[in-house]
Amino acid sequence: MNERTSLPELIAALTALVLDAVEQPAPDGGLSPDEPLFGPDARLDLDSLDALQLSMAIQQQYGVRMPDSKETRRALTSIAHLAAYLGARRS
Repeated sequence: MNERTSLPELIAALTALVLDAVEQPAPDGGLSPDEPLFGPDARLDLDSLDALQLSMAIQQQYGVRMPDSKETRRALTSIAHLAAYLGARRS
């Protein structure tokens, strides 16, 4: 990720990263940036192991570590939240 990466490009990259990290195909109709990734309203059936895999993939791809579980839960609320979280930590 660099400073020239646009928000739509980042969201597309994060969507691909999420689906790849949790080894799931995109749900019917794709994955909206604002839809929940976890919980009863989520179309993906993700659990705490998936959250760990996602945080590791994010660290590997973007160099951003998520050491706090509460911070990780907030960042992984949706693709849009994750993009904002990473955008705030751009170097």
